[in-house]
Amino acid sequence: MSKRDYYEVLEVSNGASEAELKKAFRRLAMKYHPDRSPDDAEAEAKFKEAKEAFEVLSSSEKRAAYDQFGHAGVDQSAGGFGGGGFGDAFSDIFGDIFGGGGGRSRVRKGADLQYNLELSLEDAVNGTTVKIRVPTLKHCTTCSGSGAKPGSSPETCDTCGGHGQVRMQQGFFSVQQTCPSCRGSGTTISDPCNTCNGNGRIKESKSLSVDVPGGVDNGDRIRLSGEGEAGDAGAPPGDLFVQIHVKTHPIFERDNADLYCDVPISIVLAALGGEIEVPSLGGRLNLKIPAGTQSHKLFRMRGKGIKPVRGGPVGDLICRIVVETPVKLNSAQKELLEKFGESMGKATNKHSPNETSWIDSVKQFFEDMKS
Repeated sequence: MSKRDYYEVLEVSNGASEAELKKAFRRLAMKYHPDRSPDDAEAEAKFKEAKEAFEVLSSSEKRAAYDQFGHAGVDQSAGGFGGGGFGDAFSDIFGDIFGGGGGRSRVRKGADLQYNLELSLEDAVNGTTVKIRVPTLKHCTTCSGSGAKPGSSPETCDTCGGHGQVRMQQGFFSVQQTCPSCRGSGTTISDPCNTCNGNGRIKESKSLSVDVPGGVDNGDRIRLSGEGEAGDAGAPPGDLFVQIHVKTHPIFERDNADLYCDVPISIVLAALGGEIEVPSLGGRLNLKIPAGTQSHKLFRMRGKGIKPVRGGPVGDLICRIVVETPVKLNSAQKELLEKFGESMGKATNKHSPNETSWIDSVKQFFEDMKS
């Protein structure tokens, strides 16, 4: 049976932060954990599904592979997600739920950032490298991200004793909460750094190169690990997500791996047939027009579309014929058309079968209205 999308399992968006992932998993674990729902096979299955989704998405490397390749990108490590990052997150979550833990709270990882990158269709299809400039927060070099003035250091929080959390008794239940004094860091700063005012981070803009793989489309994201905001008190930075937006093209319309292109032709070419040049992203192509071609006829040119970024067959180029009625005719041209019309006679069903069929349908419609 095919697996559900991990973001759908946790009921979060594709750009969910680490905190949002934890919150979503905590909620599902509270609901479906076997200790809370004993002898409930369905609840156990849902808990395992949520656990697997969280294990992948809470790892920046596995999440990047999943975002780019789906389940195929993480199948090799399925069932073996025992990395240290997940273990810490798992302990934090179940310490909150079942009262365990009690160790020092981890410092907070930096926030993820999003950058909207606009590309031409050609660059999106062929791939490119783009230089971008991103405003962010970086670790203060004066205090090395600690927030304390050089020569001093953060002190153990008196409220929580350095654990970063305090325990509140509510009836029969013991609830563990983030320490209000140190905000979960386990330390306080009595002599803050003058450069960052004790924050440990300063605002800065940085330039980055983004390698855009060929075949990306609207809504695709590229993860740049560690290029987000710096974390609190020297904690690891978050990630930068580059969101792709493809500009409207003057000739082509994209539909997944296929390209559509309107091709205007004259009534002479449509009636007599011939061969014309049509554009593709790979260069010029020849298209044969059969005699009697009607407007809106589609011609499919196999393999002349787009190679998807996640693999699969190359799409097609689909040419949509638009037969143009001539305009601004001179008197000689009008006379020729009149003679042509006379030569057609009354055999419209032979030369214009669609028109004849339509007229018959209209007549029947009005006959039906009378009855």
